[in-house]
Amino acid sequence: MSQGAIAGFKASLGAERARDDQYTRELYSRDDTPEARLPAIVLFPHSHEEVQAIVRLAGRHRIPLTARGAGSGNVGGALPVEGGAVLSFECMTQVLEYAPQERLIRVQSGCITGEIDRIASRDGLAYLPDPGSSPYCRIGGNLAMNAGGPHAVKYGVTRDYVLGLRAVTGRGETLETGVRTSKGVVGYDLTRLLVGSEGTLALITEATLRLAPRPAARALLRAAYAQSKDACAAVNRVMQQGFLPSAVEFMDAHALAAVRGMGAANSLPDSSRALLMVEVDGEAADLPRQLELMAVALSGAGLLQIEHGQDEAAIAALWAARKSLSPATKAMAPRKINEDVVVPVPRLCDLLAEIEDIASAERLRIVSFGHAGNGNLHVNFLVDPANPDEMRRAERGLDRLFSSVLALGGTLSGEHGIGSVKRAFVGRELDPVSLHLQRQIKGLFDPLGVLNPGKLFPDD
Repeated sequence: MSQGAIAGFKASLGAERARDDQYTRELYSRDDTPEARLPAIVLFPHSHEEVQAIVRLAGRHRIPLTARGAGSGNVGGALPVEGGAVLSFECMTQVLEYAPQERLIRVQSGCITGEIDRIASRDGLAYLPDPGSSPYCRIGGNLAMNAGGPHAVKYGVTRDYVLGLRAVTGRGETLETGVRTSKGVVGYDLTRLLVGSEGTLALITEATLRLAPRPAARALLRAAYAQSKDACAAVNRVMQQGFLPSAVEFMDAHALAAVRGMGAANSLPDSSRALLMVEVDGEAADLPRQLELMAVALSGAGLLQIEHGQDEAAIAALWAARKSLSPATKAMAPRKINEDVVVPVPRLCDLLAEIEDIASAERLRIVSFGHAGNGNLHVNFLVDPANPDEMRRAERGLDRLFSSVLALGGTLSGEHGIGSVKRAFVGRELDPVSLHLQRQIKGLFDPLGVLNPGKLFPDD
């Protein structure tokens, strides 16, 4: 990056909010993937207008610009281009409008997701998308990746709660999309186009989000099974009920071993090799009926144990094992490759069998868990980067995994996105016409190619 460009950013934001010291550059050189790429400068805007000025300056100097929330993504979406600029939204945390009577909230992109829900809870409302990182992730990152979470099976993902956006295109233009009403069909739906575009079309600075009534009560069932196929059969029965559970989570035998090692699943039978967690919510008077029907659905071949939780302490205790999985698996190997593939729910058992075959054929440790009610599994390859042979076997395993997922009618990502990690495989899922049209859309929004280059699409 030229000294003129660096001077321009510092003149626009001030030296304290345009940082090019080594410590800051290294701090913002990575996200939750193991790679690191050193930017030339890190920028901390406070307003939409400052973001606009940054994008215009980046375009003028042809500087790659990577937007960043909390850096908690798993696919390298916030990894900067070496020598480019990082634009961090962490200083843009204002709640611009809160209208509980309209069930909406308008926030800057740096707001923490869990804080948005906390504000809504004061009026009996909720912001329902709940990625596992919600206590610290930022809404801008959720919007960029269309984040999900355990409760997406009933309540949907981030995109389903976005009414409108304010953003800056790669041309440096202000774009305002959407409406603040529950209905609106004027023009193309640019709001839904931007959500999940991974910062490649425009930088979202503000979002108007839909709030919903907070569920009055909830309860949880945790069921242990002798084999994964028994748990998969139970998932199919659960999802065929006349109402939707609010969460259906799965853990395989390797995931159970990981959490047992942390002392978080001591109450489970030693012989259990799969676990389901099914949560229901709604009016308190209706929960006993829902629990009874779900208990019947969970019963069947291979069931070893069912535990109930209806007060908040008991529910938290039952969730403890699931919430401990990410740190537990990270502690098992020097590197965790976390894929979030999705298949139709009836094909979940086929996917798990294929994963076991991959692990055996390639002599790999693979831990699988995730959102079974959506058919969304987090498939974690536990590897040692210092072992070249193991890394080659992992590459073959990933290739086979993605091919199997697509053959089963699935998709490469359910909530983590594509980023830089999975973009080489995108051509397997998108047909050439679709890929060509999407590249053309990218060119319309960002003709100079400065917004998050090297992400989402394979090399042309």
